[in-house]
Amino acid sequence: MTQHPAFTEGRAAVITGAASGIGLAAARRFAGMGMRVCLADLGADALAKAAAEVTAVARRGAAAVLPVPTDVSDREAVERLKDKVYGAFGEVAVLMNNAGTAPGGGPFDHYERWRRVLDVNLWGVINGVHSFTPAMVDQGTPAAIVNTGSKQGITCPPGDTAYNVSKAGVKVLTEGLAHALRSIDGCAVSAHLLVPGSTFTGMTRGTATTKPPGAWMPEQVIDMLLDGMAAGDFYIICPDNEVTRAIDNRRIQWAADDIISNRPALSRWHPDYKDRFAAFLAAKD
Repeated sequence: MTQHPAFTEGRAAVITGAASGIGLAAARRFAGMGMRVCLADLGADALAKAAAEVTAVARRGAAAVLPVPTDVSDREAVERLKDKVYGAFGEVAVLMNNAGTAPGGGPFDHYERWRRVLDVNLWGVINGVHSFTPAMVDQGTPAAIVNTGSKQGITCPPGDTAYNVSKAGVKVLTEGLAHALRSIDGCAVSAHLLVPGSTFTGMTRGTATTKPPGAWMPEQVIDMLLDGMAAGDFYIICPDNEVTRAIDNRRIQWAADDIISNRPALSRWHPDYKDRFAAFLAAKD
């Protein structure tokens, strides 16, 4: 399949949260495609290790790999990141706002964790979009902005409400970004919402040392990202080894129908609706 035109050898990609997980998998893949890659993350030691891994597979060698320690929750730090990338590479073809953290908290607990999750997961993406988008549009060349969301930002399961809020915000922001970009005459920048399924990463694995059978590896998520972008998809919703796209579709539909049918909030987890949801999930179209 033909790639999205932003993925061209010699062009530049910026990835936040690039020291591990999906971000590192993206950095390795893009560098292996011959792109110049900027890795941004908070921990300098982890970032240096990741940069060495990416350099080992980079088609264009060490000169094409730029690690920049960055706190994405700090707008000025993200502006400095942009300046360093444009100073080193002269342009940005792909911006992947991927940095994330967890856990947050429930509706009325863990206030400080709420602040941190929103600062990184939501404001980190807002900072990236505000800092990079005008310059990427002005380039006049094909480019793409990828924001990493979550199914928890769509179906909003009970538990970590703060995380759900942060990822719901990323969804809404990215939808608005896509509309704004396509409304600019001659704009060559596209926006995409990446929604991973269960993925074995540093954030999700906890103390586990082996991948659960149901989880995907980060490299599989990047495979699907590239395929979806090549197809022109905005919503790139990944399955995993347990949850198919058909199951995701029904879960999303049920969540939307809570509003349409005026059911109790999060009725999928309400005891009075347990059997109805199970029947809906099992039904054949």
